[in-house]
Amino acid sequence: MFRLERGVTGFRSGKGPELPEVPVRTFRGGCYEAARAAGGAVEHIVESAYPRSYHSAVIVASNGRLTVLCNAMYPWIAFAGEGTGHLEPKAFVDPPAWSAAFADLGFAVMSRQVLESPLAAVDTIALAKAEWLQIDSWQPATVGETVFNSWD
Repeated sequence: MFRLERGVTGFRSGKGPELPEVPVRTFRGGCYEAARAAGGAVEHIVESAYPRSYHSAVIVASNGRLTVLCNAMYPWIAFAGEGTGHLEPKAFVDPPAWSAAFADLGFAVMSRQVLESPLAAVDTIALAKAEWLQIDSWQPATVGETVFNSWD
């Protein structure tokens, strides 16, 4: 069963421990390795900034453009359809073959099946109270909407 880790939403209790962080530099390196594996290029990279809980990039390859998302707290990678680097609800796609370049660098590549799963289908025990307050407020339908959000 997939487990959502404490802080994955980008929220924490005021007195809670600091959240882990995936530096944009680490994500950038993964994007360039993946683009090489795809025989393509990185079009652009956008660093996570409030209120987004993720970094994003667009990689252009011979078979089209894909948006790559990286949770800013955990090295979790997801793919969304052709886009401009901004997540659109329910736009997740299956990881391409070249996504193995991210896995080789220690990232966890999330399947579309996991991303589209309801929260009730995954382990949420580690989520903090502050995260549940946001989840109750924003009502995300899926794991993907929870992990890759722009809540404020």
